Amino acid sequence: MTLNPRNLIIPAVLVSSICLTFLSMTVNSGYAQSASPSSINSQSEAQTPSTQLSSQFPESIQQWKTIIEASAADSGLDPNLIAAVMLQESGGDPRAYSISGAVGLMQVMPKDGIASEFICGNHPCFISRPTINELLDPQFNIQYGSSYLAELIHQKDSEHEALKAYGPMDVGYDYADIVLAIYENHR
Repeated sequence: MTLNPRNLIIPAVLVSSICLTFLSMTVNSGYAQSASPSSINSQSEAQTPSTQLSSQFPESIQQWKTIIEASAADSGLDPNLIAAVMLQESGGDPRAYSISGAVGLMQVMPKDGIASEFICGNHPCFISRPTINELLDPQFNIQYGSSYLAELIHQKDSEHEALKAYGPMDVGYDYADIVLAIYENHR
């Protein structure tokens, strides 16, 4: 019996939604439950980005500090925002591979593997993305993920909207809220 990746989308979204809901309650229950998306958005965007990674992040993220800070400088992002995405996405595991096919520290969808089966219109959704092998390189993954997130922030003119677009599809703003809560709590 072969698995069709399209049959995994709904279960993956459901599992992701449950995990995101649980994490939103545990990351910082007071913050996650009391802050509205608009207040989270204005809080994170109103502050000047840092140039250094906060020591509040765990060692699993700190080990990537040099790459995170270089990618932050290249992309114009706060390194703490990059680290927050990384902590949520992979926990700092460079070999992380999601059931939907996302790869590496920043959990980027590649053009090959399971992700190649996702069709948008008449072509694969992620055809212009890097390969799994490229994304398994921590430096490449952080640089690509950071650049992609910076592009989304520029396009959407909002960290909150950009993070919604960066995260798993069909989970609404839960992903953005969790990442922004991590960002606020660790910087």
